[in-house]
Amino acid sequence: MAAEQKYTQEGFRKLQEEYEYLTKVRMEEIKVAIAEARSFGDLSENAEYSAAKEEQTKCYTRINELKELIDHAVIVEESDNGTVGLGSS
Repeated sequence: MAAEQKYTQEGFRKLQEEYEYLTKVRMEEIKVAIAEARSFGDLSENAEYSAAKEEQTKCYTRINELKELIDHAVIVEESDNGTVGLGSS
């Protein structure tokens, strides 16, 4: 189990937005790139295919990292001056 990570509401929202973008937009773009690269023929010598598969792996890795961070996030409240400090909850 991952350790809890503390985020402001804004920081947590950014994690969620990145997760949504990667899962709904970027992965679809990568799927299209892979399909297009496949149409070029021999996959063993296809640089476009290799690059698209590598990008897919990076994206899956980041999605898994974000999922873990979101699942273990703790939202802390900002003080009146916009900072998070000791004693914030």
